[in-house]
Amino acid sequence: MPNVAPTKTNLLRIRHELEFARQGHELLDQKRNILVIELLNLVDQAVDFQERVVKALEEAYRTLERAVLRMGKLRVSNLASAVNIRAEIELKTRRVMGVRLPVVETTFIEHPPYYSPLGTSFWIDNSLEEFKEALQVMGRLAELKISIIRLAAEVRGTIRKVNALEKIAIPDLEQTVGFIQNRLEENERDMFVLMKLVKSRLEAKEQAERGV
Repeated sequence: MPNVAPTKTNLLRIRHELEFARQGHELLDQKRNILVIELLNLVDQAVDFQERVVKALEEAYRTLERAVLRMGKLRVSNLASAVNIRAEIELKTRRVMGVRLPVVETTFIEHPPYYSPLGTSFWIDNSLEEFKEALQVMGRLAELKISIIRLAAEVRGTIRKVNALEKIAIPDLEQTVGFIQNRLEENERDMFVLMKLVKSRLEAKEQAERGV
């Protein structure tokens, strides 16, 4: 049986704890559902961006290969060394139910022209744009994967808390409330019987004194 004194004070306290636990369970259950929905949404996006990264890299290398075929490897290498583009990756954060998730923003600082358009193939320009696009979607994919890892960890922790409340804390509190209520009811019945017995004894005594 629960190791708690069966008093009305304890009954009120345990009832309050039980109500608090039920509210906590409800809130955590809602949090879990929201996190799972967000997690599944990010997984879908990650699958899409994984494909986009593969396609972007394939297109970038395809255009680079075309430029090499048109201009030669040495010429392309010389032009590439003249390109002055700096990629800046800014990391921000957003919150989903208290979980901090990264936001990756990729920008480019360029200083064109890099080379004279005379004697160059348009495939060079195309290749530059394709590699920039590939870098942006790779940043987005990294953002999604880290977010998925963090959300998955939070979902696991939330599920453990929900299960602990649902299968351990709340049933224990309910059992304790039931135990105290039963003991108090038993005490009231015992007190009622005792008072009735005392009353009967007093009435019998009064009758005996009157008879005397």
